[in-house]
Amino acid sequence: MKARSAIVYSVLRLLAFLVPFGIMMLFPIMREYYWLSAIFAALIGLSLSMLFLRKPLDDVTTGLADRRAKSRAAASDEEAEDAAADAAGTDSPEAPKA
Repeated sequence: MKARSAIVYSVLRLLAFLVPFGIMMLFPIMREYYWLSAIFAALIGLSLSMLFLRKPLDDVTTGLADRRAKSRAAASDEEAEDAAADAAGTDSPEAPKA
C-alpha cells in the first residue's frame, strides 16, 4: 500500500467534513447549536466522499489487499519450509539430528 494514497484519502475525507462545518459555523444559529452543525457536516462529508472519493478509496483498499496477500504468501512459505523440515526428520534446516 502506498502511504501517499492513504494520506490523500484521509486528507480529502477531513476536508469533506471541515469545509461544510466551517461554512455552517458562519451562521449565528449554527454557532449556538454546534453539535447540530457537526452532525450535518458529517452527513454532508459522508455523502461527498461516497460520490467523489471512490477512486482514492479503491486505491487504498487495493493497496491493503495486496499487502495482506503478500503477508499471507510469506506465511505460507514459512509453513511449507517447516513442513519440509518435519518431513525430513529435522527440527531445523541448519542443524540435522544426530
